[in-house]
Amino acid sequence: MNLYGEIVGIGNTATVYEWKEGKVLKLFYQGYPKEAIEKEFHNAKEISNMNFAKPKVYEIVLFQDRMGIIYDKVEGESLLNWVMRTGEVQQCAVHMAKLHKAIVQNRISNVPNYKEFLKSNIVSVTSTNSKKREEVLQMLDNLLDGNTLCHGDFHPGNILIADGHTMVIDFMNVCHGNFLYDVARTVFLVQYTPVPIEVDDREMLLRFKKMLADLYLMNMNVTREMIQDYLSVIIAARVGECPNE
Repeated sequence: MNLYGEIVGIGNTATVYEWKEGKVLKLFYQGYPKEAIEKEFHNAKEISNMNFAKPKVYEIVLFQDRMGIIYDKVEGESLLNWVMRTGEVQQCAVHMAKLHKAIVQNRISNVPNYKEFLKSNIVSVTSTNSKKREEVLQMLDNLLDGNTLCHGDFHPGNILIADGHTMVIDFMNVCHGNFLYDVARTVFLVQYTPVPIEVDDREMLLRFKKMLADLYLMNMNVTREMIQDYLSVIIAARVGECPNE
């Protein structure tokens, strides 16, 4: 089995290569958990017939002791690169909300519950005192359940845009729950993920992140009050999810 063509993209978990017949190979890094790759493939299969734009998934392959997933090749640049290049923050928020609304119209049950994902990350944090952990777990328990499809990692870096049309990628964190969880998760990823101290124009970038989150919420017809508890739990769980962040 040979790799065909150029590198299409490089991410935190995998490198994406040109494949053949209009396809790409998302080749995960050496040692990346087999269960996580199989989970992404399962998630991509489960949502394949749902009515929103996404690349079609085909199969898992083994290449030089690394596992990969074959997807359709899609043209375009990431919405993150697009908004940084154009400065069109308002239009970026419109694109995000339109696509996200299409995703959360779908119902699903045979993928993980969002509460399981959050709980596993909360309980894995050994530095949290037991009283604080119990308070967060109680807040989590009080959040709404549901069978809405939640992407779980919906942000401009996981959206591709070409000729004004958008498409979502990366299905590792697909789950089901209340749609407000997925909205809160997006706000967290857009606004609250850290910006290194040494980055040029750091203050401007922080303002940009908050502005995009505000505009996205406005286009989703969701207020910050509606997602406040979701956001609190997501922030607490993130320490377990990304301990080095």
